[in-house]
Amino acid sequence: MTARLLILLLIGAGTAFAATRPPNLVLIVSDDQGYADIGAISEGEIITPHLDRLCREGTRLSNFYVSWPACTPSRGSLLTGRYPQRNGVYDMIRNEAPDYGHKYTHAEYQGTFERVGGMDTREILIPKLLRSAGYRSGIFGKWDLGTLKRFLPLARGFDDFYGFVNTGIDYYTHERYGVPSMYRNNAPTEEDKGTYATYLFEREALRFLNENWKSPFFLYVPFNAPHGSSALDPKIRGTVQAPPEFEIRYPTVEKLWQTGKRYGKDALVPTREKRLRDYRASVTCMDASIGKILDFLDAKGIADNTVVMFFSDNGGSGGADNTPLRGRKSTMWEGGVRVCSVIRWPGQIPAGRVNDEFLTSMEVFPTFAKLAGAKLPDKLTLDGFDMLPVLRGKQKSSRTEMYWERQDLRAARYQNWKWIETPTYGGLFDLSNDIGEQNDLSKAKPEVAAMMAQRFKNWKNEMEKAEPRGPFRDY
Repeated sequence: MTARLLILLLIGAGTAFAATRPPNLVLIVSDDQGYADIGAISEGEIITPHLDRLCREGTRLSNFYVSWPACTPSRGSLLTGRYPQRNGVYDMIRNEAPDYGHKYTHAEYQGTFERVGGMDTREILIPKLLRSAGYRSGIFGKWDLGTLKRFLPLARGFDDFYGFVNTGIDYYTHERYGVPSMYRNNAPTEEDKGTYATYLFEREALRFLNENWKSPFFLYVPFNAPHGSSALDPKIRGTVQAPPEFEIRYPTVEKLWQTGKRYGKDALVPTREKRLRDYRASVTCMDASIGKILDFLDAKGIADNTVVMFFSDNGGSGGADNTPLRGRKSTMWEGGVRVCSVIRWPGQIPAGRVNDEFLTSMEVFPTFAKLAGAKLPDKLTLDGFDMLPVLRGKQKSSRTEMYWERQDLRAARYQNWKWIETPTYGGLFDLSNDIGEQNDLSKAKPEVAAMMAQRFKNWKNEMEKAEPRGPFRDY
């Protein structure tokens, strides 16, 4: 047997092996990234060569939504495939006192809602389902669904966890407003204090891959970049921390600081130019870490049998660019709930395409389950569907509607209609020709506005009838 023939046989055997096992699943989620904050979209405004590569080698989803305009409920929803109002996490699990400059003592923090709240333990998350199909699952980054052991990732189906447990941290101290927040599996740790968080999540993700690449795996990397830094110091809290080696990739900022207000008092805060530079630098740093993950898949020859999906947890904030959408994080405008997204699976999902079908993060759970060959529990009600045929261009999306509620902010989308009702803004918009939500049609088409309001009411009634889940529901 010649050496060339032997090589061809080995390659063929490897290809056959890959085809006989389900694909690996990599889910990367950024934090508060703008809709246009990928270089391939912004045409050079932001430096993201590896996300650009995903756009070239995969399909960008231009009509992709998350279920809530801020982090905690959005993350709970993508991991369960259920509306926040159905899975019980329909508001933030956080403390408000730091917004007023208060630093918790260790003893005081132990009794706060941020410490004791968490997703209902009856909820089934993606890794628990994938475990039944033989997958190993790891999460490295932002958890945000509870800090007590019964709420932590290892209790929810993950096999490996390194990251922080609440909504935001200082990128170097890993503290949330003075409270240490980094964990390894079920135990708090300060072993890496002083190291930039993105580098740590990259390191741990690569470690997990190196240990598990020979069998099916689910890698979930929820970066905290480019979320603002959760530090009490006004000079830090007002921006996004980024490593100097990435700051210098952008134009020099002449004026870094200015006098402003923080906690009701005069304080030295970052200038707009510094905030913009820092935001972009943190995205570019995250992009470099994503590149390391992609390089690993290439080096091991498993990229063709690995689905890589990326999206932001909600609309952009801080220095984000949400063009052409209106609004940003925390709002019901498109800029709060429609996010940048791209998915790659070589040979299975078209390369270099833009898919404008109506899709959401709630499709991730059933899609990954189908790809893994995992059986869905008989009594589990999902609000998403397997989107793979849509991603392949084989059929239209079956999704025609989506609903959002954040306290007294409400919105609905049905087909191309978008309806918003809040105490300070609202209206009816035709997204087929007004993606920027500039032309309010509620007076011109009152019957459509009434129909949308009724649809929202019907959805709300459905959520109320669902089996109640904590931590907010009264039952």
